[in-house]
Amino acid sequence: MSEPKIALVTGANKGIGFEIAAGLGALDWRIGVGARDRQRRDTAVEKLRAAGIDAFGVPLDVDDDASVIAAAELIADRAGGLDVLVNNAAITGGVPQTPTTVDPATVRAVVETNVIGVIRVTNMMLPMLRRSASPRIVNMSSSVGSLALQTAFGIDMGPIPTAYSASKTFLNAITIQYVKELSNTNILINSGCPGFTATDLNGSRGVRTPQQGAAIAIRLATLPDGGPTGGFFDDAGTVPW
Repeated sequence: MSEPKIALVTGANKGIGFEIAAGLGALDWRIGVGARDRQRRDTAVEKLRAAGIDAFGVPLDVDDDASVIAAAELIADRAGGLDVLVNNAAITGGVPQTPTTVDPATVRAVVETNVIGVIRVTNMMLPMLRRSASPRIVNMSSSVGSLALQTAFGIDMGPIPTAYSASKTFLNAITIQYVKELSNTNILINSGCPGFTATDLNGSRGVRTPQQGAAIAIRLATLPDGGPTGGFFDDAGTVPW
């Protein structure tokens, strides 16, 4: 009998992250629930375990080096390795965010979590991922980070979330750089867009459920060996950069 795959999902205490954890856990995977809020993390783990999922809490603040180091050590100790990393944790920085009025500190904070946090976590988890037979990295992006869609005639992308939108464009660029550097490995790395999903991130204004939003991450996390890498996808297919 094969050993279960091990996945870490950041920002997994609620919303899309929780549903990603639930979806991967339903495949009999062992799930590390990454979250910085202890009470919410514990509650999420309890709910997953009640559903028969092998889940364990991972205290994780993606903005803090020491927290990420401790998270990697915990995963190595509790699970013995890592097969899949889903970088889901993100913040918006609040709205409105027009470029002429946004506080530079807001932009800095959003980039720190949405981009630098991804780099921090990914680099710390890479040694374990390299040892996996079928490692996968999924970076949760957004279509608002697509320069092609932002500049396409006749497409309304909604209000201008300057910091958030730019952070997702930045994240997509970083994803491509990881793909280039790790091209000689078996790690598949992709960006995924969950669509306009009702979460705390947007005041529950989205039109998709968190479970629907999680579907693309689950698909990319379970790609077969030889599957696509270096792509940007949503449920309908490829998203233009």
